[in-house]
Amino acid sequence: MKTLIPWLSRMMPLMMAAFLILAAVQLALMVNLSPTALLHWLLVAVNWARPGYLPAGLIGVALSLAGVFYCLSSDRLARRGLRHRKSLLMDVLSRLTNRTALEEMLARQQRESAINAEELAAALRARVIGQDQVCEDIAQQLRRRLALQNRDRPVGVFLLAGPPGTGKTYLAKQIASQTERPLLHFDMTQMSSPHAATQLFGSPKGYVGSDTFGRLTGGLKENPDAVVLLDEIEKAHPDVFKKFLTAWNDGHVTEASTNELVPTTRAIFVLTSNIATDALSAIADRLADEPEKMRAESTEALRRAGFAPEVLNRLDRIFVFRALRGLDLARVAALEIEQMIRGYGLNVEAGGIDPALLFEILQRQQKLGSMASARDILRSIEDMISDSLITARQQGRTHVHLVMAGEGRIRAETSEEPQDRMNKASL
Repeated sequence: MKTLIPWLSRMMPLMMAAFLILAAVQLALMVNLSPTALLHWLLVAVNWARPGYLPAGLIGVALSLAGVFYCLSSDRLARRGLRHRKSLLMDVLSRLTNRTALEEMLARQQRESAINAEELAAALRARVIGQDQVCEDIAQQLRRRLALQNRDRPVGVFLLAGPPGTGKTYLAKQIASQTERPLLHFDMTQMSSPHAATQLFGSPKGYVGSDTFGRLTGGLKENPDAVVLLDEIEKAHPDVFKKFLTAWNDGHVTEASTNELVPTTRAIFVLTSNIATDALSAIADRLADEPEKMRAESTEALRRAGFAPEVLNRLDRIFVFRALRGLDLARVAALEIEQMIRGYGLNVEAGGIDPALLFEILQRQQKLGSMASARDILRSIEDMISDSLITARQQGRTHVHLVMAGEGRIRAETSEEPQDRMNKASL
């Protein structure tokens, strides 16, 4: 039955033609006319239609010219990627494959090769607070590297260095989001042992786990154009570093279980690091207007801090993040507070964060310096207000506001809900 329906669909035009022929024969048998009579009526019809010969001819010529113009325009638009020409080839694609998915892949490839650096930079600046120069530089780098048609190395190997809590990991995630690429996120603090490489690159035959691909090799095999985020790369074991050197230098990684070469030429590698934060912050402040000199001194500072020289030599670009200060830090703190409260199923009222609370966070950050980020300070705030947030949720509240109490304490309060006010008014 499954094969009969497609066969009937393919034979439908032939069946319709047969039905039309049978209908014409049946009509001819029903109407008894001699050949002479048929010829007479044909001549009458021709004489009657003679005044319309010229208009009909002009209309036919116009339609023919319009058809030729449409075909030429369709060909030109199809070559420019603006229209998909309806042809036998496209009918075959619709029948034999997922044409929509294929068109999306081709469209993505075309977008990648013609990325708009200004739009990408604007999108990144709008989401990553306090790192405008880094957003602009990395957008320009991606535009140039994605435009290359032939590559034997990854699209880019970028290091984001600077103090914790400045948006390095978030920027990598936004690059994946804005370029419409899948994200492969690896926490390198979990790769500090010599055997950790098997998690990423697979296990040799005969060892436990050799029946599956590694997390990195499997991810790149399935998503060759992914953004690979290696968080806190300095925590990785040297054996893991050596594996990545091949990926960055030769344009492929080897899956240990099958010895298959998985290409990395379409991937973007983004590394983050928190080492030498004080030195890098000083360099960023001192050489903010001299980016080339800042990168050179930053590379030397990372080398002195113990960053593997063979890794530094294979980086395409180092981006130094400046420590957040003033209103930039306050914005990040406010967003972190909002996200934390939403985790409890609640929302922050409009203007619901006491300015004194944000000022207290800024003061603490200034005292601790690079020893703690705004996120670290917010964890202590959560410890103070978590019980009151849980209580508010249990009482059916939807919005809260935070106020500073005495002796550095923070209190989460709730206002009357609209329904409560209506109930009181009705009483």
